[in-house]
Amino acid sequence: MNPGKAVEIKNVSMIYHTLDGETEAIKDLSLDIYHGEIVALIGPSGCGKSTLLSIVAGLLKPSKGKVFVNGNEVKGTSGDIGYMFQRDHLFEWRTIYQNSIIGLEIQNKLTDEKKKFVESLLDTYGLGEFKDHYPRQLSGGMRQRAALIRTLALKPEILLLDESFSALDYQTRLTIADEIGTCRSQ
Repeated sequence: MNPGKAVEIKNVSMIYHTLDGETEAIKDLSLDIYHGEIVALIGPSGCGKSTLLSIVAGLLKPSKGKVFVNGNEVKGTSGDIGYMFQRDHLFEWRTIYQNSIIGLEIQNKLTDEKKKFVESLLDTYGLGEFKDHYPRQLSGGMRQRAALIRTLALKPEILLLDESFSALDYQTRLTIADEIGTCRSQ
């Protein structure tokens, strides 16, 4: 893998406009992230962390500045980036397995090999026995693991996790953090 810059954030600002006025979520932020780096954004609620991730993922256009991923300006979503939101956004009418493969279905990339990969992720993250269950039948931590599997199933080059471990107990957080590191290096 290229040891160069994976993400370049150049003078990014984001202002939300509402009927009550403007809210400045991000002001003139610049940051370079290199391939292989793990970066954590830490700050109080409402300081712009999720907004920045949404900009990097191509879901929001910044009010000012530019973002580049692998040297290409972000102008929309890309298969290179996997983004796991704060909430799991699982479809209640789909089983855990069906939720896990939905991204592959949407991208027309569902092959036997990828199905086996998803099955192995379900086993690795302790959800193999629950793959035919529905989200309402799982705990918050299990739902969060299912959402993570859905993101990892696409094998994105860049992984954005927005408070993805918040519903997990401490031991599971450590295990999954180790697994993500191992999964990402393969």
